[in-house]
Amino acid sequence: MSNIRIALVGIGKIARDQHVPAIAKVDGVELVAACSRHAGLDGVRSFSDFGEMLRAVPEIDAVSLCTPPTARLSYAIETLEAGKHLVLEKPPAATISELAPVITLAEKKGLSLFTTWHSRFGDGVAPARDWLADAAIRSARIHWHEDVRRWHPGQDWIWEPGGLGVFDPGINALSILTAILPQPVFLTRSELSVPANRATPIAARLGLTDRAGTPIEAEMDWRPTDRDRWDIVVEADKGRLVLSDGGGALTIDGQTVVGGHDNEYPNIYRRFAELVREGRSDIDLTPLTLVADAFMLGRHESVEAFN
Repeated sequence: MSNIRIALVGIGKIARDQHVPAIAKVDGVELVAACSRHAGLDGVRSFSDFGEMLRAVPEIDAVSLCTPPTARLSYAIETLEAGKHLVLEKPPAATISELAPVITLAEKKGLSLFTTWHSRFGDGVAPARDWLADAAIRSARIHWHEDVRRWHPGQDWIWEPGGLGVFDPGINALSILTAILPQPVFLTRSELSVPANRATPIAARLGLTDRAGTPIEAEMDWRPTDRDRWDIVVEADKGRLVLSDGGGALTIDGQTVVGGHDNEYPNIYRRFAELVREGRSDIDLTPLTLVADAFMLGRHESVEAFN
C-alpha cells in the first residue's frame, strides 16, 4: 500500500519538535503539506489558508491538527467533509460537546479519527498496564511539575479559557493513569490555583478514586522549578510501581524494567497508519472528561500574578 500523505496544520513548537521528525521516522506515512497563519516548513508545500491547501494538494490523505484546541473544530469538520482522515493532537478539543459532531461525521464518512494521547505511547506505559492488570491497587499518586517558561515560552493562549493552563501537561498524567489502572477512575476533589492576572490554573491538586474506593492523589504545578518531574507511583499488593520521565521509564520495587526512550510521537503515527489501513478509529475522551470535571468541581484560589 502507498504511503499515507499527511498535512500538518498548526506549525508551532510541538509540531516542529515532535510531529515533523516523527513523521519522517515512520515508514508508511509522509508529510506533503503544512498550514499555518504565520509559519511554514522548509521543503514542504506550505499555506496560510486551510481551504486553499486542500484545493491545491488534493492528494492529501489525512490531516494532523496541532493548533491550540480552541481553533480546531472548523478545521476538523472541513477535513472530514473533504474525505480526509484526521489526527487530533492532545487535548482533542476545547470542550467535550464539540467533539460529538466530529465523531459522528467521521463515522458517517467511514474515515479514521485518532484522538492521540502521546504520553500513553511512552515505553513504560504498556508494561505498567500489563503488570497492574491483575493487581489489587492500594493507592496511586501523580506528581507533575514543570517550568511553564521553559516548555511554553510566549504561548499566551494556554492562559486563556480553553487553554487548560497547568492541565495542558497535567492531562498527560491523567491519560497515563487511565491507561494503566485496571478500573475506571473518577474525580472527587479539585483545588485550582489561578494567577490573579490569568484565566487558567498554574497549579492543581486533585483527588480521584475508583469504584473500590482506592485513594488517588494528583499534584500538578507549572511554577518555576529546578527539576522537571513527571512521576506516577502506584502501590499494589504485588509491589511498588513507579513510572517516571512522563511514562518513558518504569521501575518495580526499585528494579529498572524500562530505561526510557523518546518514541511517543513516532508510535502515534505508527498507530495512525494501522488505523487507516484497517479502516478503524481510536477515540478516547476520558482524560479530557477528567479535566472538565476538575474545572466543574474546582475550588479556586487566587494566587500571585504570573508574567
